[in-house]
Amino acid sequence: MVDLAEDADDVPQPESAPLTTDQQQQDSPSATRATPSSPEPLAKRNAFTELMAPKPKAPISQAPQSLAHKASQVIRGVWRGALIEYIEHPERFPDQVLRVTDKTVLIKDAFPKATIHLLLLPRSPAHYLLHPHTAFDDSAFLAMMREEAAVATRLATAELARRLGPFSATNRARDEAMSRLCQEGDCDQQQHQLPPGRDYSRDIRVGTHAHPSMAHLHVHIISRDMHSERMRHRKHYNSFNTPFFVPLADYPLAADDVRRETGFQNGNLAKELVCWRCGKGFGNRFAELKRHLEDEFEKWRAE
Repeated sequence: MVDLAEDADDVPQPESAPLTTDQQQQDSPSATRATPSSPEPLAKRNAFTELMAPKPKAPISQAPQSLAHKASQVIRGVWRGALIEYIEHPERFPDQVLRVTDKTVLIKDAFPKATIHLLLLPRSPAHYLLHPHTAFDDSAFLAMMREEAAVATRLATAELARRLGPFSATNRARDEAMSRLCQEGDCDQQQHQLPPGRDYSRDIRVGTHAHPSMAHLHVHIISRDMHSERMRHRKHYNSFNTPFFVPLADYPLAADDVRRETGFQNGNLAKELVCWRCGKGFGNRFAELKRHLEDEFEKWRAE
């Protein structure tokens, strides 16, 4: 459900307005009508004429609505508006929601592009339909999102360590040293002598896309490996491995920052593919890059 969709769906058209009371009486077979002295046969219905006839207008609601509310109603139910359900009803998604506060919701991306891929969703109607570049010009909002992202990063780091730790040579050295200390009865006293172990937080990236495909603001918390069956297109890869991915730490962007420019960012998505780990170029050969990333994942996991 929380996919970075490739193609826009058609915007759903509003349904025809319900008939008014007068119209219902006119169309109802039981409505009172003047009876002619000599009934004439009913005219044959013309389906095409009825289809093309002007439809009655829907009554205009007098209740004022915020722009955010109106926009949410327009996009609700189509792929671009899918995130609103997590924002408003996180309790409905226990398998995907990791953390809920009055300010944010943290979820697992349903179509992850890496080993760890989370989305941090703000719940503020004043901000969640804004473009990231605009929303993060608000210093108070940006500070709040950085605090929430720091918590999300700790959760992502712990999960990455759990998954990769058993394969890591760096972790193995620390684990073996800890085991020796414990055998000697010094588990607590001499931990400062242990090798530092692997810092998995360095493998977690936090940021936004320059042109998000989803309507509601979201921050990606993603491991850098890009090892996922859901990573299927050059666009997927380049959206996380070029300046199209804007680190949260870089906000607010200056007014003249080139990353604000559509042409520059479209060019980033179309760039030739380059391995994030070794720097090898693959041109437009995405399938070859995917095979290469399998090898790189094994090496990265074993560090």
